[in-house]
Amino acid sequence: MPRINGNEIRPGNVLEHQGGLWSAVKVDHVKPGKGGAFAQVELRNLRNGSKLNERFRSADKVERVRLEQKDQQFLYETDGKLVFMDTDTFEQVELDAEILGERRPFLQDGMMVQIEYHDAEALNASLPQKVTCIITETEPVVKGQTAANSFKPAMLDNGVRVMVPPFVGEGEAIVVNTETMEYSERA
Repeated sequence: MPRINGNEIRPGNVLEHQGGLWSAVKVDHVKPGKGGAFAQVELRNLRNGSKLNERFRSADKVERVRLEQKDQQFLYETDGKLVFMDTDTFEQVELDAEILGERRPFLQDGMMVQIEYHDAEALNASLPQKVTCIITETEPVVKGQTAANSFKPAMLDNGVRVMVPPFVGEGEAIVVNTETMEYSERA
């Protein structure tokens, strides 16, 4: 595994630290007036979800882990576990439903999801960047409001509330960005 300096850590990097696998969630580079610069890194444990704040100086060396990524199909959810299947080998793997966090409602039956593996252990799942949803309820269009850069609340078929432009109405399909959880475009 490659060793990198503490100031080379980027969000999304997976590090081996204190005997566990940690994902860098947030990285702030700090240069205090006195003393050397350092990276303040918020880490999330990939196995149990715990968080840790750590300081890495540029001279500190950390192990960067490369995870193998496979596209797998979502089958169903049972007892708080999400079941995915490899479409080539038909092997099934279970992950905690909490691994997707607030993006869980965007997971749809049959959706292809990227699962990250370390050796043979499934650690993480990431949804496609854009997902199509149907608007179930929203306010009607108000005449004259279309010129202004304004948004109105809308409820999606998966129970998530997003802000949409005024020209979008009920029953329409829209594309939602799963990273920012915001309206992207009409479908």
